[in-house]
Amino acid sequence: MISAEGLKEIDRAIAKYPADQKQSAVMSALATAQEEHGWLSPELMQFVADYLGMPAVAVQEVATFYTMYETKPVGKYKITLCTNLPCQLGPDGGSDSAADYLKQKLGIDFGETTADGKFTLKEGECMGSCGDAPVMLVNNHRMCSFMSRAKIDQLLEELSK
Repeated sequence: MISAEGLKEIDRAIAKYPADQKQSAVMSALATAQEEHGWLSPELMQFVADYLGMPAVAVQEVATFYTMYETKPVGKYKITLCTNLPCQLGPDGGSDSAADYLKQKLGIDFGETTADGKFTLKEGECMGSCGDAPVMLVNNHRMCSFMSRAKIDQLLEELSK
């Protein structure tokens, strides 16, 4: 269910903890699984649970608590916009303006995916870069700062290629 390379990555995370506490690598294992599959299906979470020797419900608790994990399919590009106060107060209307523009450009609301399956728009919590407001994350890995309408257009054009 997870590639050999993915399992090696999970094993590297497990090695950071005492042998009897390999369940401590659950967040890394979920991130690796999601990276390969795009989202965490019940079967994939069960696989992670079995691999780490922990109850499936404990894996599901982690996956549903943290916003970076997806338990339903998402688009090829998941755009998460920070909507905390510092980003709301950013230039050019901050994240409120950026959210309205993204919704209009993509034709979707927060928590929705475009009909072509390319984009999912999510609302996010603080990303630790308040001075760069408004801030967005693409697929949990690429941080985009100072997201004006022009920069949003540029990003969407780049991702659409």
